[in-house]
Amino acid sequence: MSKFYRLLRYIKPYWGYALLNVLFNLLTIVFSLFTFALLVPFLELLFGTDSLVTTKPDLALNVDSLLANLNYLISMIIIEKGQLQALAFICVVIICAFFFRNLARFMAMFYMAKVRIGSVKDIRNDLFSKILILPLSFYNQQRKGDIITRMTSDVQEVEYSIMNYIEMIVRDPVTILAYFAFMLSMSPTLTLFVLIILPLTGIIIGRIGKSLRKSSRIGQARFSGMMSTIEESISGLRIIKAFNAIYYSDQKFQAQNGLYSKMMVSIYRRRDLSSPLSEFLSSAVIILVLWFGGRLVLSDSPTIKAADFIAYIIIFSQIIPPAKTFAQGFFNIQKGIASAERIFEVLDAEEVIIEKPDAKPIQDFNTGIEYHDVSFRYERDEVLKNINLKIGKGKLIALVGESGGGKSTMVDLLPRFYDVVSGSITIDGVDIRDFKIDSLRGLMGIVTQESILFNDTVYNNIAFGDVKVNLDEVMEAARIANAHEFIMQLENGYDTFIGDRGSKLSGGQRQRLSIARAVLNNPPILILDEATSSLDTESERLVQDALVKIMSNRTSVVIAHRLSTIQHADEIIVVVKGEIVERGKHDALLSKGGVYKRLFDLQSFS
Repeated sequence: MSKFYRLLRYIKPYWGYALLNVLFNLLTIVFSLFTFALLVPFLELLFGTDSLVTTKPDLALNVDSLLANLNYLISMIIIEKGQLQALAFICVVIICAFFFRNLARFMAMFYMAKVRIGSVKDIRNDLFSKILILPLSFYNQQRKGDIITRMTSDVQEVEYSIMNYIEMIVRDPVTILAYFAFMLSMSPTLTLFVLIILPLTGIIIGRIGKSLRKSSRIGQARFSGMMSTIEESISGLRIIKAFNAIYYSDQKFQAQNGLYSKMMVSIYRRRDLSSPLSEFLSSAVIILVLWFGGRLVLSDSPTIKAADFIAYIIIFSQIIPPAKTFAQGFFNIQKGIASAERIFEVLDAEEVIIEKPDAKPIQDFNTGIEYHDVSFRYERDEVLKNINLKIGKGKLIALVGESGGGKSTMVDLLPRFYDVVSGSITIDGVDIRDFKIDSLRGLMGIVTQESILFNDTVYNNIAFGDVKVNLDEVMEAARIANAHEFIMQLENGYDTFIGDRGSKLSGGQRQRLSIARAVLNNPPILILDEATSSLDTESERLVQDALVKIMSNRTSVVIAHRLSTIQHADEIIVVVKGEIVERGKHDALLSKGGVYKRLFDLQSFS
């Protein structure tokens, strides 16, 4: 239950509302006890089964004194005005008690809504903040559908299964204890008998709840797999159709959906068993109480009067609704805890990229970047081995080599998307791990091979993350990126929505928007990861022209797929299997006749 107690911490900011909820729940209990406790004495006085009270008792702040004074009041009404007037008075008192009981109940729920919804909102906020902070390596091991499920379905399950029953934790036990205390004052023997048989029902319910929690976790995992399949199918729909894999994909989803549905049937059957099971067990307990209590009443020396026994049964019957709610809530909480465990797996995921407490900001870039004996691995095998590289300020450095050689990993280490395993990377002689992450990344503009755009306006995609820029600055960045002309031809210009991942634009247009976004803040360091490799000739020419503009007077690190685009680089670094095997200018590398020349000849031939 540690996950459950951890969830309760999210209530802390709303403790004021929670206290008001507790207060009104206590008032609900008080009015409930008042209603049922007075019913039998009133009826005894009304129908003459008990003698009228003609002497006014002393008034004190205890139950016996209050009951005695009310009995005296009823007795006076019967004596002075008759039984019909007393009956009318009793009805008014009872209806008022029910009114205030339900008013208090509504106020308790009124304040609980803020606690419940506010707590779930904070869980969602923490989850989203965490997924933004977690390193890219975390997502290399997770499926997007599973992360989305934890953010949506699991949080919703926590809201439905736990937060909706959070009130029950305080209200129902207090209600049951209050009723038990009243019953104990009426008949200790009968109450002791009840306390012996009730735990047996709790043991039965607890075992079913434990199995439900395990099944719920499996069910959520299967739902995550199904969500991943949906997300991958939508993203890869073009390939599914092109390879006639519609039937295969459909069968795969149906198999996953069938397993999930089968598991959910089992889960719902167990959860739905809670209400009828608890009701049956409660009814069985009532029958046992009637049998045992009846023997006490009918014995030769009765220990409880018949009227008190009737009152006892009435009070005991009122324990059943909160007991049923508690049992049903227990089942739902067990189901919700399975989702809570999946949520906390994300919240507790290790933040590998950690900012030092004394990290300092970096605002200027003066001399250069240097890789010192840098090695890196994702899991076991080393991706980079003993990399040593100096990148002077204002220089254009190109990284070339076969796919999977470690080029992208080298540039990903620079903005600390990952951290080196050994060695260090310095900027102006200072280890980048000593800088604040935000200010370090603020020095860099990044353009990737895949144009990562958002379903928003052109303006918001270029100005992404910067709320201080104005339209003139955005337009200037677009001009540098050769994007202004096509943007103005769009339906609403810079206010045009570009669709999911920029689907309303061509590949070259999307890439030019990415370039405009990268140069908006005039970063001193530019990282280009095969920015033109997937474009047609005309789009490549426009994008390449934009890149030439933005690389001037900047330190640029370019991962090049097409070697013709980096012939004028200050230094070309050839990376093979995580190691630098050649370095130099274009002509010098060609004259060596090594790996670079082989790559160049292959491209020239193709």
